[in-house]
Amino acid sequence: MATYSIMAEASSCVGDVRPPVTNHEPSIWGDIFSNYSSFENQEQEKYEEAIEALKEEARDMLMAKTTPLNQLILIDTVERLGLAYLFENEIEHKLKQIKHDDDNLLHRSDLFTIALGFRLLRQHRHHISCDVFNKFVDKDGMLEEGDVEGMLSLYEAAHVRFNDENILQEAADFTRRYLSSREAELESHLKDRVKRALERPLHRDIPIVYARIFISIYEKDPSRNELLLKLAKLNFNFLQKLYRKELSQLSRWWNEFDLKSKLPYARDRLVEAYMWCVGYHYEPHYSYVRIGLAKGIQIIGVMDDTYDNYATINEAQLFTQVLDKWNMDEADQLPEYMRTVYRFIMSTCEDYERNALKLGKAFATPYFIETVQQLGRAYNQELKWVMERKLPPFEDYVKNSEITSCIYIMFAAIIPGFKSLTQETIDWMKSEPKIAISTGMIGRYWDDIGSHDRESKGGQVLTAIDCYMKQHGVTKQETLLEFAQRVEEAWMDVNKEWVETTFVSTEIALQFLNYARMCDASYNNSNGDAYTDPQMAKSNVLALFIEPILI
Repeated sequence: MATYSIMAEASSCVGDVRPPVTNHEPSIWGDIFSNYSSFENQEQEKYEEAIEALKEEARDMLMAKTTPLNQLILIDTVERLGLAYLFENEIEHKLKQIKHDDDNLLHRSDLFTIALGFRLLRQHRHHISCDVFNKFVDKDGMLEEGDVEGMLSLYEAAHVRFNDENILQEAADFTRRYLSSREAELESHLKDRVKRALERPLHRDIPIVYARIFISIYEKDPSRNELLLKLAKLNFNFLQKLYRKELSQLSRWWNEFDLKSKLPYARDRLVEAYMWCVGYHYEPHYSYVRIGLAKGIQIIGVMDDTYDNYATINEAQLFTQVLDKWNMDEADQLPEYMRTVYRFIMSTCEDYERNALKLGKAFATPYFIETVQQLGRAYNQELKWVMERKLPPFEDYVKNSEITSCIYIMFAAIIPGFKSLTQETIDWMKSEPKIAISTGMIGRYWDDIGSHDRESKGGQVLTAIDCYMKQHGVTKQETLLEFAQRVEEAWMDVNKEWVETTFVSTEIALQFLNYARMCDASYNNSNGDAYTDPQMAKSNVLALFIEPILI
């Protein structure tokens, strides 16, 4: 009896202990995005008019009769410049035509052409075999070396590979070594393309971020098309004005809650959250998607910091129970700071419900609420493991991580913004499709790599890396390498599911691809993450939201 009493007392003590609190850097952006002037609105309208004036000429260029190779190069250029959304139907029509009418193109052409056609078709969800590259393997089973343009094209194609495509795995390694050794001797515009590709392959890059970079690269290209270049600049500046307008709207919404003073332990990262939103869908007609996702990410951030950075086990358990009841009357039993969190979540969900009803997606609200509650339970489980220092089997951690990757709540947050999304799509998502799980694990493993130092709080708190190290008896460095390898394997699964998941439309499937791209960009550079550390996201924020392109 005495032993039970001591154990119960010890358990109770742990239940009331706060985790070591991290004091996060305040937002570096202040109120810079709070206001959007009528002058900016007029500028946006002028850009829109100029785009319309050039669009028809560019469409005629796309539809003009030319060689299949010229057509592929033109499509690739349009997509790199961030103009694809203006010509979606024309691009798809031409790619189908090339695949069906010019089959020899992908079997009898040179390395550059075959690799370009292969990548574009895969990126547009067409089935195409990697056997088209067999002709470039010599009698010893080694890939033959081509020129820089051909090798760069093959390098980019290698990153749309599936898990069982060994020839493309070899191509990825072979071309990386080749391009790295040649980079210094290349002409400016080609050197810049190679440098960016080695930093982040095109298939894994964020479309709007890459477009901003590629416009500057393309400007130096002697073979550039001046019409497309001008259209791309106008389009980018038009989008930038739209993003500033959306950020202004979001800033006013966020400031009304005043959470930065009420919840000092939580990260104030609205602008960095919005970076994820333009990464998901940069096109102008997805304004609701960006705004809805930004609000969803703010819920995630506040919940994450509450569970991970401040709450005791007992407080977190109570909060999770109240969240599951989804009743404002239950909030009175919570500590004051948790009542603030609860009111914020409920208010944001009420906004969601109103908008979903207005957009004819009332069926989405129960699922959104369910994902919020699901996330709370997963965060709560994680906190218990960490604070009680009871590491679970790594497989149990991974299963819980499918939820804390936030792939489900982020998907739910944007449902009202898609005309093609139905209750059947939600039912499909609830079945935990492989594309969702693989994508989520890319985020989870990158987050574990990038946030280990922050979340371990100087070794005081156990993390997923500790969990893996203990179970497998390996070092931290070996664990980091294993997690990075799992990211690569998950990417190849995502590539395959991207082509084969025909149940959902491209605009829906794209969420998973762009989530993975954002994770690569946010966590890939160093031991940190671009949401927590505003300095990591600063250059992209400046380029996308503040600095226009000179025309």
